Amino acid sequence: MLHRRDFIRQLSAAGIISSMPGILLPQRATATPVKDTTKIWACLLHLSFNMWEEYISPRFPDRGYRPDFRVNEPLWRDALEKMAAAGLNMVVIDLGDAVKYESHPEIAVHGAWSVKRLREELQYIRRLGLEPIPKLNFSTGHDTWMGEYARMVSTEKYYSVCKDLIREVISIFDKPRFFHLGMDEETAKHQSTYNYIVVRQNDLWWHDFFFLAEQVEKGGVRPWIWSDYVWQHPEEFFNRMPKSVLQSNWYYKSAFDETQTYVKAYIDLEAHGYDQVPCASNFNDDQSMQGTVQFCSKRIANQRLYGFLQTVWKSTTEANREPILKGIALVGEAKKMYIQDHPL
Repeated sequence: MLHRRDFIRQLSAAGIISSMPGILLPQRATATPVKDTTKIWACLLHLSFNMWEEYISPRFPDRGYRPDFRVNEPLWRDALEKMAAAGLNMVVIDLGDAVKYESHPEIAVHGAWSVKRLREELQYIRRLGLEPIPKLNFSTGHDTWMGEYARMVSTEKYYSVCKDLIREVISIFDKPRFFHLGMDEETAKHQSTYNYIVVRQNDLWWHDFFFLAEQVEKGGVRPWIWSDYVWQHPEEFFNRMPKSVLQSNWYYKSAFDETQTYVKAYIDLEAHGYDQVPCASNFNDDQSMQGTVQFCSKRIANQRLYGFLQTVWKSTTEANREPILKGIALVGEAKKMYIQDHPL
């Protein structure tokens, strides 16, 4: 196992460390996270759904790149209002290419929101009592939204663009509490339908992850990621993943078997002292959120259980109105159940 110090020592000896755009983050947190006594009850809502280059499947008809903004704004507003009414307190917004960033307007799809429009929407979201959290997925399996830069991964230009986008999004969101970086499913299997496959591994994956997380921390914000890298690389993950990074392991069923890799990850993350926001989905199982709350609330220490996140994995289009609103309602029901089981 190559540890951070050994890696930097090797780079220094090779005389190339000065050319690297970001030095690896330290293992310790840069600051002690502030604990919030209020649990997170959140849904992921998509402004952009351009995470997949190509995904031809009758089961996933709305996956794959689309060049136009595809958000039904009445549904978007209905979803936000439903979140507030159901008692949710956070919305994680997948921004992708649905915003015409001032630093890189060339990324935007046709009809993308302006920065001004996004800022206005964030004000509306906050008036509803919801905390808006930005998400840009930098996994090579889900970075189609980056346009031409998705084919420049780990180059000087790529790092520059990532740095610009993270800095601008933090500014737009007025220094949010968290910034979700994605980083899930970076495997050849998950890109099997793509024309162009990119998979970082070993030290390069860690270097790029550390670089992205460092940009978030420089803005005074806490990085947040999907945790599935731990499924195949547990020893490496626990040796190198900083505790400063908020973790969302995900499991989308309601039957929990502790010997199963995807479920065991919740227990292992807790054993190693990571803060978690377990993630469920009503994509296949309407009881996923309820099962996740029941399982994780018993196995993750209260101070490290930050809350729960629901994912629907549907574009915010009228055809998906029912599953999106149902996913939100299921979080509200799970919250009520949790409060009954954990009275103040």
